[in-house]
Amino acid sequence: MLQAIIFDVDGTMLDTEKAILQSLQRTLREETQKEYACEELRFALGIPGKDTLQRLNVEDIEAVHQKWSAAVLDFSHEVSVFPNLEAVIQSLASKPLELGIVTSKTRQEVIDEFDPFGLSEYFTQIISASDTEQHKPHPEPLLKCLELLQIAPENAIYIGDSIYDLQCAKDAGAKFALALWGAKTTEGYEEADYVLQEPSDILTLI
Repeated sequence: MLQAIIFDVDGTMLDTEKAILQSLQRTLREETQKEYACEELRFALGIPGKDTLQRLNVEDIEAVHQKWSAAVLDFSHEVSVFPNLEAVIQSLASKPLELGIVTSKTRQEVIDEFDPFGLSEYFTQIISASDTEQHKPHPEPLLKCLELLQIAPENAIYIGDSIYDLQCAKDAGAKFALALWGAKTTEGYEEADYVLQEPSDILTLI
């Protein structure tokens, strides 16, 4: 029986792709003097920023991560809530369901980049990269959220747009719903329990 719906943020609730990739591009150009095409950096969507910088062999990860986080805010005009999603979340909030968030953003990034959209109040628990030792695709963040919500994994659906989200849900024992508006492809998501074409499809889950 479905008792909880947990959301990812970037690419699921917020259309942040341009802001994340363009700010990373600019930060890398300034810090490493290297030019990267946005396509080369797409792997960064869905994992914590420090993990991204580690994979790119950046030397001073802490300093560069701070600079990148600040740069994202310069591109905030590129960020928006996906169409109709706010109305869907309001509708879900009126149902006998627990709502949560599991994101790779840090707690400060949630405050700076998510809270301004006014959606945080609808969620009982928000688990950020600052709240767990392990991060997606590891199941720990989702399991922590479910533990705090007091919901068994089999009674929850995690909605996300990346392979990391799918792996996190599967390893936690929860169902996974693919946000196709963010993922833009079903390739590699054969294990998804649901494929949602648009935000209003979320309401068909309940």
